[in-house]
Amino acid sequence: MTAVNLLDFDLEGLTAFCDRLGEKRFRAVQLFRWMHQKGASDFDQMSDLAKSLRAKLAGVAEIRALPLLSEHVSSDGTIKWLFDVGGGNAVESVYIPEDDRGTLCVSSQAGCAVGCRFCSTGHQGFSRNLGTAEITAQLWFAEHRLRQRGAGATDNGATQRVIDNVVMMGMGEPLQNYAALVPALRTMLDDHGYGLSRRRVTVSTSGVVPMIDRLRDDCPVALAVSLHAPNDTLREALVPLNRKYPIAELLDACLRYLDRAPRDFITFEYCMLDGVNDTPELAQELVQLVRRVPCKLNLIPFNPFPASGLKRSPRERVTAFARVLQDAGIVTTIRKTRGDDIDAACGQLAGEVQDRTNASQRLEQRRASIPIVAAGPGVRA
Repeated sequence: MTAVNLLDFDLEGLTAFCDRLGEKRFRAVQLFRWMHQKGASDFDQMSDLAKSLRAKLAGVAEIRALPLLSEHVSSDGTIKWLFDVGGGNAVESVYIPEDDRGTLCVSSQAGCAVGCRFCSTGHQGFSRNLGTAEITAQLWFAEHRLRQRGAGATDNGATQRVIDNVVMMGMGEPLQNYAALVPALRTMLDDHGYGLSRRRVTVSTSGVVPMIDRLRDDCPVALAVSLHAPNDTLREALVPLNRKYPIAELLDACLRYLDRAPRDFITFEYCMLDGVNDTPELAQELVQLVRRVPCKLNLIPFNPFPASGLKRSPRERVTAFARVLQDAGIVTTIRKTRGDDIDAACGQLAGEVQDRTNASQRLEQRRASIPIVAAGPGVRA
């Protein structure tokens, strides 16, 4: 009999599992706290659990982390971990320390089937969805590994949470793995688990409209949408999913999401691509597009990789693009690139993927379809 990995369960799932063992809910709460708050993986460590329960668990359950393949530390303190998920696949997680918070970027799939033109993960293709345990295990590992190294320690000897911000922006499209994603999110939010605020857990999506609506109803957390273009023609060349869910439908879903969102705005991500989507004219078009959605624009410097055939927009053009948005009253930030010396920056996560989708051939066929915008003042064609 294969042991059940308890990292697969949110608290309600663990309660149901304990009920099948003849145990009451409070035992599930104890077990959940030992796993997630204290990082225990050995049932014998759980001193306040009845010995009879520990004996039952030893026969049918385990707390199984993902095997660690490598760890790389950037000059800016960013840490990238590569985890083995079996079958020749490996996924990456990234920890970004900042003065006021610690952020963990979590993967949801081995690869990605969306195939965005500027994303290294998409060029790797797609193998499979991760299970809930494989998603949760990334946070479980990172939080307790960092604590073991002294992070989170206070002057009085207590330990506070190291990771207080989780972004589902790693490998994969989270909303195409919805069934596994939601229990993992609930574990992150649960006060008996990691106790994260809904405002501090972000799901980033390329625009899977029906699943945005489901997330609003089931587990509304902060939402980030990969926009990257102000019109359907350009966005379809960059984000193929736009053919199925065009921009107007996507923005309507964003407005519906705001009814239950923990923040009063949607974050739109916009990767700045040299000569593709970065002119003042496109900035003005973007202003007109997003006016109807309370939002924040996050401009992301492109992190080049050879297969993309794309280049990063010059800094001065990014700044000029941001100024157009800001002058129109739209809150706009330029993301600081972190971890690029270890390929841990936005769009660089690739891991190891046994592709089942012929991604490289498809992307090469589409490569010539990306329109290069006409040059404006100070813009190279």
